[in-house]
Parts: sequence; structure tokens; C-alpha cells
Amino acid sequence: MNPTPVPLTFRLLQAATPLLFLMVVLVFGLLEPRFFSFSNLQGILLQSTATALVAVGMTFVLLVAGVDLSVGALMFVGAALAGKLILAGQPVALALAVMLAVGVVGGTVNALLVTRLRLIAFVATLGLLHVGRGLGLWITQTRAMNLPDSFLQLGSAQWLGLPLPLWLLSVVVLAAWTLLNRTPFGRHLYATGFSEEAARKAGLPTRRIIGLAYVLCGACAGLGGMVALAQLGAVSPSFGEYYEFEAITACVLGGISLFGGRGQVFPGPILGAVLVKSLFNGLVMIQADPYLFPVITGAVIFFAVGVDSLRARWLQRWNQRPIYLTDPV
Repeated sequence: MNPTPVPLTFRLLQAATPLLFLMVVLVFGLLEPRFFSFSNLQGILLQSTATALVAVGMTFVLLVAGVDLSVGALMFVGAALAGKLILAGQPVALALAVMLAVGVVGGTVNALLVTRLRLIAFVATLGLLHVGRGLGLWITQTRAMNLPDSFLQLGSAQWLGLPLPLWLLSVVVLAAWTLLNRTPFGRHLYATGFSEEAARKAGLPTRRIIGLAYVLCGACAGLGGMVALAQLGAVSPSFGEYYEFEAITACVLGGISLFGGRGQVFPGPILGAVLVKSLFNGLVMIQADPYLFPVITGAVIFFAVGVDSLRARWLQRWNQRPIYLTDPV
């Protein structure tokens, strides 16, 4: 039997993000020729790395129809502890390990709240966001911590001509893609996100699957915090703010459905992260009114959610499995 042809409207919805990205690049390139300079494009790519890492972790959570609003707070707590350790003369490797551990612990807490206490993911992760923010402010005493130049060099160091943050992102994306597309866990994750009840009736350990998704999200938040801290070289009271919204926006722009069970970790969320940073970079270069930034950001979020909603309506109309149309079998 031949597969059902995909209508042109759905194909356009699938290509909405690349088309928007192309439009953004062309508009800013025409308004400010320096936008196309190699140094600026490289800067956009590097600035996108931390958001892209967090978006990779957010992908796991969104695929099980969840959400994690605590990633930015986990980045802040990890950076605060790492900053204290580095300023106390402890090895950089220890500080990085602590940041990763904070992410994993935070993800585990979210997993327990969602799977064991059966709290709504939005409420559970929102609570941890506030707890994490408060803990980070307590650790730093609301004071900025400037780290040594030796730590800042990690963000600009290169290997084989590519910056280390890009190598880290490549390894994480490859591992996440392999996990989702080449392992039973990945198939179980999609099945749970598509219908948790059906997956449970089929004998899948849905609680464990959802819990692991939150742990992986926390780990990626820790990695994103490492990159952000190495690039900034300082821990401020606002460190990690709004990363959760940037990551969710990048994921939805990249085709990860808010309804669960549909989407791929590559190239979608990565392109979405680059699009978000390209938008901010272009607005700065054309010296746009800073008060317009939140308005434009909100418009992009509305666009991403609207496209996702329209895609879901098309799939519901066809009464077909979402995975069939957007993910390789």
C-alpha cells in the first residue's frame, strides 16, 4: 500500500521555521550589511550554543508532553557553586563536574515530583525555578562574581579549527539523536508522548521513561550552563534567566510538538536556537528600540505555537500517527 501523500499546506507548515530563518537573515542583511560578516555569523553560532544545548534537553521533555521551566534556575545554581569553587582555588574540572551534577540532581527532583507525586509538570518545574533562583541568589549574595581569564578561555578555545562549545554541542546532539532514533528507549519515549495511557497498557514503564526525560533535560541544562559561564566569564544575579523560554521557543520552532510524541532533535531545535539568537543579534545591529525586544520575542513565540497547533490539527484531521509524518520509522 502506498503511503498517503502529504498535502502542500502541511509541507509549508513543516518548512515554516527555515522560511522564517531565511526571511530574518535577508531582512537584517539588507538593513545592515555587517550582519553577513564572517565574524558576526560565527558569533551568532557561538551565542546559540548554550541555548541549543538546553533545547536538546528540553526536546526529551516535550516529547513526553511535559515541560521544564527550571532549566535556567539550575544553570544559575550550578554557575554560582562553580564560581565559588574557582575563586577558592579549586580545579576547573571540579567546578564543571559540580555544574553537571546540579543539573542531574535538579532533573531528578523534577522527575520525582512529576512521576511519583503526580504533580503537573508546569507547577512542579515552576516551583523548582523559584527555589533554584532563591538558592542561587543566596549562594552569590546577589553579587556578581568575575572569574579568572583562564576559565574564560574555555569558551574561545579551539580544536581542529572549531571552538570547543561547538564540539560539545555536536557530541550532545549526536548522542541525543542516536538515543531517540536507534534505541528502544527512543521508541518508547515517542510512544509515551503520543499516548501515555496506551503505552502503559502496552507494558511500557512510562513513569521511568518520563523520569529519565527530565533527568536528561537537567543534564543538558548543566552543560548549557558550562558553556554560558565560559563565554560570559562571570556569574551575575540574572545568570540563566529566560533560558527556559528560549529553549522551548527553539524546540517548537524546530518542529517539536507541545502535544508530545512528535519531532526530531536535529536539525529542528538547533536551527530554532540559531534563529532566536539571529533575531536578537540583528535587532542590536540595526539599533532597534530595546523596548521592542520583548514584543518581538512574544511574536516569535506566538508564531511557533500557532504553527505547532496548525500541524496538530492537520494530523488530527487525517487521524494518523504523528510520528509517521514527521519521524523516520
